[in-house]
Amino acid sequence: MIFILKKSVSFKTIFLYFINDFTGYRSKKQIDKLKGLIYRRGKEMITEFSLEKANEYLQRAYKLQMEGNLEEAIKNYKLSIEFHPTAEAHTFLGWTYSFLGKLDIAIDECKKAIDIDPEYGNPYNDIGSYLIQQGNYDEAITWLDLALKSKRYESYHFAHLNMGRALELKGLWFEALAEYKKAIELEPKYEIAKKLYYNLLAKTN
Repeated sequence: MIFILKKSVSFKTIFLYFINDFTGYRSKKQIDKLKGLIYRRGKEMITEFSLEKANEYLQRAYKLQMEGNLEEAIKNYKLSIEFHPTAEAHTFLGWTYSFLGKLDIAIDECKKAIDIDPEYGNPYNDIGSYLIQQGNYDEAITWLDLALKSKRYESYHFAHLNMGRALELKGLWFEALAEYKKAIELEPKYEIAKKLYYNLLAKTN
């Protein structure tokens, strides 16, 4: 068995503790302290290993997904979650299911992601996107609003775009234009947002 120890605790120290334990030179209190140390470091070792494997499978799954190998991507996302569940793995697993048209499962995965990290914005946006595909525009807006309020989110322009889509589909064109414009302001090279904005703008003239 391997243990992760503080730098101040060497293998030699651990070894000597055990030797002294066997020969009766250490007190029970010292031995109990040592056992506690080994237990804690053992847990750290397991956690570190799990995190490494989880990240390894997550990266592999994403690569497979981008290559279009969706079934293998799903398997690897699930392996990542088995080693260490993260909001990212559940969100990307949901995204992969959405490619297969399994939107209800995709939404469930996003909700699992939110349970792990409520501040992570991606799953809120993704749920909104999936609900738009299902025609549930009002519910989609609720989730997209949560995405825009989330603290850990690097792609607010996605949420503004999806909010615009939902509003446009509800017939609220001017509100939709405002959302598309916000998406463009945040990401000036966002071509989809530009296309939707100018197409809708043309309809209002």
